[in-house]
Amino acid sequence: MTAALVGGAFAGLLTVTGAPQAAEDPSHVPTKVPPTEARGKTGEQGKQEGPGKGDKPGTGPARGAGSPSPVSVMQIVAHPDDDLFFMNPDVSQSLRSGSPLAAVYLTAGESDGVNALPRDAKAIAPDKAGYAEARQNGIRAAYAEMATGSRTSSWDRTAIPTAGGGWAELDTLRARPQIRLVWLQIREAGAINGDRPHSLHGLWDGRITALGSQRSAGTPVTADFAYTKEQVVATVTGLLERFRPTFVRMQDPSPGTYPKSGKFRDHQDHLYGARFVQTALARYAELPDHPHVGVQNYLGYPTSALPHTLDPETADAKLRTLKTYAWLDGVHDCGPDAGCGDLKVAARPAGRGWTQTVRYARGTSTSWVQRDPAGGLHAFSVLDGRLAAWRKPAASVAWQGPELLPGTGLDSGITSVTLPDGRIAVFGTRTTLGGEAAAYRREVVTTVQTAPGAGFGPWHSLGTPERNDAEGTSDISAPAVTVAPDGRATLVLRDSRHRLTAREQRPDGGWGPWRSLGGTEVYGDPVAATDAEGRGHVFASTPNTVLAWAEQGPGGPLTGPAATGLPPTTLALSASAAPDGDGVRLWFRKPASGDLRSADFSGTGPISPVAELPGTGVAGFGPVSGGDGVLAVRSRTGFLATAAPHGRAGARPVWTLEKFLFSGAPDAGTDGVAAIGLDGRLHWTPAGR
Repeated sequence: MTAALVGGAFAGLLTVTGAPQAAEDPSHVPTKVPPTEARGKTGEQGKQEGPGKGDKPGTGPARGAGSPSPVSVMQIVAHPDDDLFFMNPDVSQSLRSGSPLAAVYLTAGESDGVNALPRDAKAIAPDKAGYAEARQNGIRAAYAEMATGSRTSSWDRTAIPTAGGGWAELDTLRARPQIRLVWLQIREAGAINGDRPHSLHGLWDGRITALGSQRSAGTPVTADFAYTKEQVVATVTGLLERFRPTFVRMQDPSPGTYPKSGKFRDHQDHLYGARFVQTALARYAELPDHPHVGVQNYLGYPTSALPHTLDPETADAKLRTLKTYAWLDGVHDCGPDAGCGDLKVAARPAGRGWTQTVRYARGTSTSWVQRDPAGGLHAFSVLDGRLAAWRKPAASVAWQGPELLPGTGLDSGITSVTLPDGRIAVFGTRTTLGGEAAAYRREVVTTVQTAPGAGFGPWHSLGTPERNDAEGTSDISAPAVTVAPDGRATLVLRDSRHRLTAREQRPDGGWGPWRSLGGTEVYGDPVAATDAEGRGHVFASTPNTVLAWAEQGPGGPLTGPAATGLPPTTLALSASAAPDGDGVRLWFRKPASGDLRSADFSGTGPISPVAELPGTGVAGFGPVSGGDGVLAVRSRTGFLATAAPHGRAGARPVWTLEKFLFSGAPDAGTDGVAAIGLDGRLHWTPAGR
């Protein structure tokens, strides 16, 4: 919420219960078959589950002594270690929460089959099945250690049939049976950008009709198989049905390309694996009687060139997990001789700065709650690929919703604005998957209330500045929007060449063409705010500073970029009207610390000196939501943290933790703080309670 904020203590967390709960699926009962010896940290024989004997969603036993958790998380990545490098600390936070978590690995990650440090690689004979097994052993050790404190905690390994007609391995942590690992064991590309038709990339593009398996050495899956494109989608959809997640973590399906070379900025398996997951999620969303699903995308290799987001303590914990996965100590405690971890990673367990960073590819807007003229509140998110809307009438203490509005394919990360006539407009991006590879497209869309406080009209496409998907993988940011006093909107986003582009609304309600606003090396999502005089301001981060664009008069064209003189940030920004009515206030974080900073900008003069909150204490990463009255942030634990930012000079903020994990960014306003939990529900902390 972008209105001015008021002070006061925040307490009394309320949970809106409109979303259905996810039932934890039961432990399976495997069919008795001749076992294949399983390797790894199990000490058990592998088992193969017969068709029809798998988990039946919604029939599971209660979790522990209490009721089943309303949160169920599913992570789907291309390779073993993608989750550890690019999704942690979110992974470890979910494991500590006690909620069910299923991690799915699309490919075997067999690479060249050599499990060795670079200096020893030439002396090692390739063994793709053995290297795939070693990576599995490393993942099992890392998850066991994060969940139980012991990397040798036992797993039960079972073969299960998939909806695509093949077989997968399901590993269940015996001490924490709500933690599962699923190995689809599809062949990987074996190259970041190389031309490898026998890959997820080739299967997606139709260059091959089927992609084969690469079974690990110790897997209980006893037969090879191959999947068509449709069968991969069916397999992932079947796993979604099996585990019934309320929240899915996945990689970035549009990471962009390097303009000069045309090469992908991320691994081709990451990109095309994510597109298969997108397609499966779209299909799953059409099935009845499942919990609403939220989605978070994570940036991969491109994080290397960007400022670090994690404080030293969190980064060290993430690195320790990678060292366990990499088998850095060389202790052979995993059973048969396949290797107890990934020695390729042992040469550089921090990756290319990856253990010091986690970064969401989308979903960082702090402007998704708005007030209507009658004083009611409206909140928006994306569930099941649709716009989810909650409403709290002015006279009510309770929120109503979510109502899922018509229209599918929405990406995570929407923003909203209130128009001068009191209507609310919502903006986001939508992915069109189509039936062919060339049909993949992301575009900006918007919907507007038909009247203040009323329902929303149809979605309207505002297009995209991208010429096609092939040139930049449809890599556009979430939009930022300014609104002139006469109601005309200006839409701004980052394109795949890392510049800002804009479309401006005409007086007749139509939209002008896309025009470049300039800037170079812009990353993340731009943010927008309007000052007390009605002038719009837009800010966007680069790896080294923040750039600014501003209207010289209310409703005028945005001009810039102007150098702000700000130091590097962690990219995620938030902006709102300055409390004193002069310009706008920008909030951001100091790299590699999580500490909070702010600066005021008028658009006609230099930026004010950077103000830094002393000893913020909560660390964390991501946007800072708030202003003069209250701040809301993601803490180091992943919980929502709120505090009044000002007191006596030099005083430490007093933070209150709301102990639930949430997605995206919080939204703080005069009435309270809103956040969308991993359960798909709106969590509300009202002001003054």
